[in-house]
Amino acid sequence: MPKFLLVRSLEALVALWVITLIVFGLTHLSGNPVGALLPDDASQEQIDFLIARLGLDQPLPVQYWRFLTNALQGDFGQSMKWPGESAMQVVLTRMPATLQLGGTAMLISIVIAIPLGVVAAARRGSWVDSTAQAIALVGQSMPSFWLGIILIWVLSVWLGWFPTSGAGSLWHLVLPAVSIAWFQISALTRLTRSAMLEVMDAEYIKLARAKGVSEVKITWKHALRNAAIVPLTYFGVLAGSVLTGSVVIETVFSWPGLGWIAIEAIKARDFPVVQSVVIVFAVIFILANLLVDLLYAYVDPRIR
Repeated sequence: MPKFLLVRSLEALVALWVITLIVFGLTHLSGNPVGALLPDDASQEQIDFLIARLGLDQPLPVQYWRFLTNALQGDFGQSMKWPGESAMQVVLTRMPATLQLGGTAMLISIVIAIPLGVVAAARRGSWVDSTAQAIALVGQSMPSFWLGIILIWVLSVWLGWFPTSGAGSLWHLVLPAVSIAWFQISALTRLTRSAMLEVMDAEYIKLARAKGVSEVKITWKHALRNAAIVPLTYFGVLAGSVLTGSVVIETVFSWPGLGWIAIEAIKARDFPVVQSVVIVFAVIFILANLLVDLLYAYVDPRIR
């Protein structure tokens, strides 16, 4: 197990390093941010001074090394759009909102999808199974942002049950969390159902039935425990999907999280904030997948 943990940790560090290269390269391909920071009538001397101050006149390897060493200390520079705040301060102040939204969406996905997939597999061919498959099909065919707009129109504008945008209460959280969770519920339900169907045909399940073990115990104790490996591997993907989905959903619902400030920073060419947001998203995604690998090894010792 220690060797397995060491290998996975090294792979995570390499992945994070590659991401820093990609982030650094893409942000510099988008153009010089100096034009967004100075007025249109700025003199060439002012432009040259700001370029030198930001270190943009140095070779790219030097700029990347400075970016990497500062990033290891959590220093991504000062925000260009939010004066007086460092890029990491901007990110950290908005992170709780994104974690709240993403955590709620993941909780909704797991609480609904796992039981639904298990019941659908246990009652294969019944109306429950057909309903679960229909929900999965519709959910995976429906973009989250489109669902969010429909929910706003029906439940907020028409019925007036929920706020249309913003944050501040649990009522503000419901619609964006459901919008993100809907697609994940569909995917996780199908995965759970498929894994359960494969396990339910195993010899030890037939033996348990022959011994008179109740179907409830067979389904929820024996079958689910062995089928859990497949949904478990999806949780890392689920974390990434929730994070990427939150960027669009936060914009639709004006949710003050990392996704919303990422869009604002991109429009303002605020490189430090964009880099901070992407790196934070990458760290969360990598840690989630590392945790999944560890849980996977715990559930199935053969992986070690």
